[in-house]
Amino acid sequence: MTTMVLDIGGTAIKSGLYTDGELSEIREIPTEAKQGGEHVVNRVKNLINDYKKIRPFQRIGISTAGQVNPLQGSIIYANENIPGYTGTPIKEIMEQEFQVPTDVENDVNAAAIGEAVFGAGQGVSDFVCLTYGTGVGGSIVVNGDLYHGSSFSAGTFGGIVTHPEERRIEQSMFSGCYEKYASTTALVRSAGAVDPSLINGRRIFAQMDSPQIKLIIDQWIMEIVYGLTTIIHMLNPACVILGGGVMEQSYVLEQIREKLYENLIPSFRHVIIAKAALGNRAGMLGAAVLEQRR
Repeated sequence: MTTMVLDIGGTAIKSGLYTDGELSEIREIPTEAKQGGEHVVNRVKNLINDYKKIRPFQRIGISTAGQVNPLQGSIIYANENIPGYTGTPIKEIMEQEFQVPTDVENDVNAAAIGEAVFGAGQGVSDFVCLTYGTGVGGSIVVNGDLYHGSSFSAGTFGGIVTHPEERRIEQSMFSGCYEKYASTTALVRSAGAVDPSLINGRRIFAQMDSPQIKLIIDQWIMEIVYGLTTIIHMLNPACVILGGGVMEQSYVLEQIREKLYENLIPSFRHVIIAKAALGNRAGMLGAAVLEQRR
């Protein structure tokens, strides 16, 4: 059986065909998210129609930004990164358009499934998965299954309050929260205040010889550690899988491990801190096997 797989992010839509454990015909196009949810859905439909010319498929699996009701295959909530995306019935739209069963899941949940089946989570029954990028996304796996919570939004670790002195809910519900300090966006904001040319993680880490930039990186790593300390003490996972492009920097993972364990109660220090193994294919691979996880 061949499954058409898509990973819809705020910046890019990744796609491919999955057959017998292998991805093929992998593509990546801009999401053009600022043009709104309807535009994004139309881009997805056009993309799928292109794939129909290559090979027939029997299912569609979609990993997407936003909070997702996986039973209905609809977007519960999406922020203004994709305006008008909230409420979009993706499953219904795709099944009517292409006449094949369609599964839809939140992107970090899909990535966690991908890691569980193909990557760093293989053989681990209880783990959490976090991705650090524009924000901080999270997923919880218990006894080998996703834990969705009462309204399909468990794992919103970016909302942990780590700086209550900065809490201003009239300005933002995420003020004072983990993702405002531990995301890659936060790192770029801090480094950019010192040197405006430091517009991404790659440029920042290229300047680590600068004591000022290294201090900013080290302070940002401690922000990551603060949130992980809370998450581990609350959930007691066997493993924490960390993803996002910035985790490709070996210094980050080394320092997280070094600083984290000294902040944990000794009985929690067995937790394994692992880098996500599948890179930017985790969401697609997770989307490919959603039907098996229902």
